[in-house]
Amino acid sequence: MRITCIGGGPAGLYFALLMKRQNPGHEVTVLERNRAGDTFGWGVVFSDQTLAALREADPETAEQILQSFNHWDDIAVHIDGRTLVSGGHGFCGIGRRKLLDILRARCEALGVAIRYETEVVDDADIDADLIIAADGLNSRLRQKYAATYQPDIDLRQCRFVWLGTTRLFDAFTFDFQKTEWGWFQAHAYRFDETHSTFIVETPEPVWRAAGLEDMSKEDGIAFCERLFAKILDGHPLISNAAHLRGSAQWIRFPRVVCKRWVHHNGRAPVVLMGDAAHTAHFSIGSGTKLALEDAIALARDIERHGGGVESLPAALDDYEATRSIEVLRIQNAARNSTEWFENVDRHARLAPEQFAYSLLTRSQRISHENLRLRDARYVSEYEAWLARRAGLDRAVPPMFTPFRLRGTMLKNRVVVSPMAQYSCVDGQPADYHLAHLGARAMGGAGLVFAEMTCVSPDARITPGCPGLWNDAQREGWRRIVDHVHANSTAKIAMQLGHAGAKGSTRVAWEGIDQPLEDGNWPLISASPQQYLEGVSQWSRAMTRADMDRVRDDFVAATRRAAEAGFDWLELHCAHGYLLSSFLSPLTNQRDDAYGGSLENRLRYPLEVFLAMRAVWPQDRPMSVRISACDWVPGGTTPEDAVAMAEAFKAAGADLIDVSSGQVSKREKPVYGRMWQTPFSESVRNRAGIATIAVGAISEADHVNSIIAAGRADLCAVARPHLANPAWTLTEAARIGYLSGPGLDWPLQYLSGKSQLERDFERQRAAGGGAAAQEQANRALGV
Repeated sequence: MRITCIGGGPAGLYFALLMKRQNPGHEVTVLERNRAGDTFGWGVVFSDQTLAALREADPETAEQILQSFNHWDDIAVHIDGRTLVSGGHGFCGIGRRKLLDILRARCEALGVAIRYETEVVDDADIDADLIIAADGLNSRLRQKYAATYQPDIDLRQCRFVWLGTTRLFDAFTFDFQKTEWGWFQAHAYRFDETHSTFIVETPEPVWRAAGLEDMSKEDGIAFCERLFAKILDGHPLISNAAHLRGSAQWIRFPRVVCKRWVHHNGRAPVVLMGDAAHTAHFSIGSGTKLALEDAIALARDIERHGGGVESLPAALDDYEATRSIEVLRIQNAARNSTEWFENVDRHARLAPEQFAYSLLTRSQRISHENLRLRDARYVSEYEAWLARRAGLDRAVPPMFTPFRLRGTMLKNRVVVSPMAQYSCVDGQPADYHLAHLGARAMGGAGLVFAEMTCVSPDARITPGCPGLWNDAQREGWRRIVDHVHANSTAKIAMQLGHAGAKGSTRVAWEGIDQPLEDGNWPLISASPQQYLEGVSQWSRAMTRADMDRVRDDFVAATRRAAEAGFDWLELHCAHGYLLSSFLSPLTNQRDDAYGGSLENRLRYPLEVFLAMRAVWPQDRPMSVRISACDWVPGGTTPEDAVAMAEAFKAAGADLIDVSSGQVSKREKPVYGRMWQTPFSESVRNRAGIATIAVGAISEADHVNSIIAAGRADLCAVARPHLANPAWTLTEAARIGYLSGPGLDWPLQYLSGKSQLERDFERQRAAGGGAAAQEQANRALGV
């Protein structure tokens, strides 16, 4: 097979040597536009997992790389005059030039032809069976075949400069400096016997305010030397980008995502690799790591399919399908990490201990238990610190620390989400809800939410939804509340809402969001709308008289909720329901005082909230559920969510329940584990109000990580609680938390407790530890 790699960086060189090693008969050529020895940047970082992959792919190259590595286990975080250190992270650094020298020498030893100073403007004249476009971030071939690759390039918000220094760091070091213009941060690590990489980063508005845009290259470097003088300890900062002048050394990171990686042009397929195909922010891992793993994946797929030209199409299909998914996972984690560093001012409001923990877990791939595997001492000391802040005298898992709002104390941080059950007749809660909510209250959660309960018959989503518009319903709820209080230590919350334009539909299992076949009732919302275009009923815009009636319905239901004995009250302003329809610009097209600006769109939901707060007991908390992002262009944004939270906080809300979406069927959410948690973190740490995080939180490890990092104060768990009412008790046993604050088993179930604990202990002894280590290794690969 004739193979041409365009680009003599790590991706092109490593793929070339792997293919030549695989079959010496392959004709492999690398075309590089620069001279031999030219390179930019300083050191690159690999994890222990990446090193293992290199050993398997080509032991000889791996051995040479390993002999040149500087290895470290610690991460040191410097902020506010404090240094916080955690260990066991297992990373290695190597100079980029040294790495390229090793790869070049190995290529030459295997017979790969490398042609330097060869500029490839077009692939049309290349005579090959396979062309690898490893021509970097500004790939010409990606641009040429953009219609196929469909690249999405997002310039991120920070400016950064890639420098070196003779200061040798013993740990991967993060240093944060607050200036009169805002926050600057340094990412520093040693990569050889004489030098360390030193990356300085700051949001672009801060960069401009500090005057760096107008400074010469030398003055910009001197500015950084003064700013980070303490950790540089007299050592200079050095640039090796001689081709850049002035502030051009400061760049914005471009996040590159390509929908397709292979272009078939009737001649040789052109395959993207490395930075040409994707980028992941330097704060989570080296682009070099990803490039080498691309090369390993494609070489493996070609070999697995026979190694010949005739089997190339199948091999390339596998490469694109499997590698693009894996890279997307890393890029999702990188997005979380990137946004963390773009918003240091938000996280710097945390205590230094929590700030450092938040940094370590910023990607959401490194979890509480991952950290424990790496450095049990660090996690134990941090848990003790968190526990002391919560008033405890012993360390406990973060999810089992207590939480107080007004006069209500929750024993732990687990919340059973409000989940529609569609099991009422005429809105009357009865035996089903007593059994359903009672079981979950006895299952260990600190707070159990009843599903969205409607304030009038025409406020229901379906005929099966519960209500609180009459006294009989109040008594039905009182029976359930009394049962929860008598048989558990959980608190119970009522969530009040009005379906608006999403009402008058069938129960979920008969066709979710589908209108009733008969017996429909009129719908109202902020503006006329049809939730399912061409299917749903049309709602009409609310008049002032409608607003008065609905507000009074919420007040009457609030009084009944208090009389029924609920510990907590939540107002539902999310998911496209009535009050949400006022908040979102997608559904609010009004031209009166209740439409237009966010201030106007908030006007009616705040009016309802204030009326409810006035009659709800002052010693009991009230929360508001919002959709923090509509996932549709022109809809509610995370910035809007912070402003909403601030407005409800000023009106007396104690907590914001931060969800997203379900406002428009045009939404395109980005799913993943804990995928909505960043919205909670933004609201909590910018608006300064307690939050509940929701969305794909399914393990104790998730809850512990979220609470410990200050991303939320409570975590709502939905579907896992449908499958297992005793989810909290089960997860406690799974992580080995057998007794202590925040955990109490019903006396009747104690024999089951010991059995469950023995089962999990046997699992751990039979290999659970190995599985946990593998999980940690996967995380280290980021």
